[in-house]
Amino acid sequence: MDGFEQHRADIESVGGKIVASSVDDIDNAGKIAEGKGFPFGYGVTRDIAEKLGAWWEDRRSIIQPSEFIVNSENNVVASSYSDGPLGRIDAPDVVNLINYYASQKK
Repeated sequence: MDGFEQHRADIESVGGKIVASSVDDIDNAGKIAEGKGFPFGYGVTRDIAEKLGAWWEDRRSIIQPSEFIVNSENNVVASSYSDGPLGRIDAPDVVNLINYYASQKK
């Protein structure tokens, strides 16, 4: 989340918006969201995770890192699912991808 906050202005400058969510309760999610300039949801349940298309882990009842890049038509154009610290989308890559898709529309 910190990386996205550090690059939030870059993402917003190319028309992107950041939204995050967590299974944590409001107090714990609030600690993670502190200092972030984007919406941060809390209390994600399995039902919500399924509606988001996220990866739910039954064993620990948590949502695994699931990242989506959604275009202006609300279509998922890129996604990442991971069950550990590898394979996450980096904020600078989001800027590059948004710019790439914008160049393809021209």
